[in-house]
Amino acid sequence: MDLIAILGAVVFFLGVLASVALHELGHMLPAKLFNVRVTQYMIGFGKTIWSRKKGETEYGVKIFPFGGFVRMIGMFPPAKDGRLRNSSTGPFQTLIEEARTASAEETPEGQEHRLFYTKKSWQKIIIMAGGPMMNIVLAVVLFGIVMMGFGIKVAVPVVDSVSDCVIKASEGQRACREGDPESPAKAAGLEAGDKIVAFNGTQITSWDQVSAAIRDAGAGVATMVVDRGGKQVTLKPNLIAAERYDLDDPTKFVTVGFLGVGPETVNERQDVGAVFAQIGHFTGLTAQAMLHIPERMVGVAQAAFGGERALDSPMSVLGASRVAGEIATLDEPVSDRISAFVQWLAALNLFIALFNFIPLLPLDGGHIAGAVYEAIRRAFAKLRGRPDPGYVDVAKALPLAYAMASVLIVMGVLLLYADIVNPVRLGSG
Repeated sequence: MDLIAILGAVVFFLGVLASVALHELGHMLPAKLFNVRVTQYMIGFGKTIWSRKKGETEYGVKIFPFGGFVRMIGMFPPAKDGRLRNSSTGPFQTLIEEARTASAEETPEGQEHRLFYTKKSWQKIIIMAGGPMMNIVLAVVLFGIVMMGFGIKVAVPVVDSVSDCVIKASEGQRACREGDPESPAKAAGLEAGDKIVAFNGTQITSWDQVSAAIRDAGAGVATMVVDRGGKQVTLKPNLIAAERYDLDDPTKFVTVGFLGVGPETVNERQDVGAVFAQIGHFTGLTAQAMLHIPERMVGVAQAAFGGERALDSPMSVLGASRVAGEIATLDEPVSDRISAFVQWLAALNLFIALFNFIPLLPLDGGHIAGAVYEAIRRAFAKLRGRPDPGYVDVAKALPLAYAMASVLIVMGVLLLYADIVNPVRLGSG
């Protein structure tokens, strides 16, 4: 990597750390607002390399900068009998009781009202949702900077490039080989600069309209009218059925009509509505990608030991920073590179938010789910005139939380290793 790439990677990594710091701030501020005792605010894990105590909270940085945490007292309630330990416990019960004991030992006398678990359900939801919501706000701001400030590339119904051959989407970006069929666009005589006026009798006003019409047409002869140098020319390309990405789920492939042209793009600034539409679009893509994480991790494992690394492969923070470094060196205008860089950071913040909303401990969503269940249970008890059922004991889910944490650690180590020995590279297939 050259100096610009290294600088880009470092700047992106610092952006990720800032995102993590703001995520944890999103937890800490409402916690303090609702009078929960916060003892630590840390960026990173492992040994503390710098810290300063202000009031009752220690602020610091740890040696491994791959996350962060806010330590609040009283995350787990005592057992129903009021004891912190039972006289006889199994291995899982021991984990639970040790967590209760550790939580209780951090509680100064007279500060029992400041325990996290004693707060109202809606307060606990706000505290735990504050972190991922901060990432969503960051994503909105960053996408807004890109789309409303720099503008984005918008495809127009003008031919920019004509494919020489047909290549399956699953084969990625590669050169044409002997035996690859000639693209219908090239065979029909389409040229760069042709403005598509009509397709199969329908007037064309946007590239999305062109793309949808081609895909829906399937295989067979189509009729196109193009404006070429001020003159209208009618062409009859013989479309073929080819494997392309599914627009609703980019992890899958579908067989659709294929022409073989790429559109021209123009830079246009967008409005606020477009920003939120983009957030919705990326949310859908991110959710789909998260559903396929297990199978994609198999691909990462194969790539780590000599296989091919896919462009859409999951990455660690190190891998994402490396890609950011490559973005910084692209042969594009500086404004386009900055725009792509900021959008990459925005997408990462959106992923962090959605991932943390998964309703499993130790993720934020696990605590949110517990608070929601607690609110519902108490509401039903009140409606039925029954006694308050008390706090939901999220400590009982700790065995699952430890298992989940173990999986996340293994995934993190595997991603780091793969990003070192076989990183994702822009333009790889």
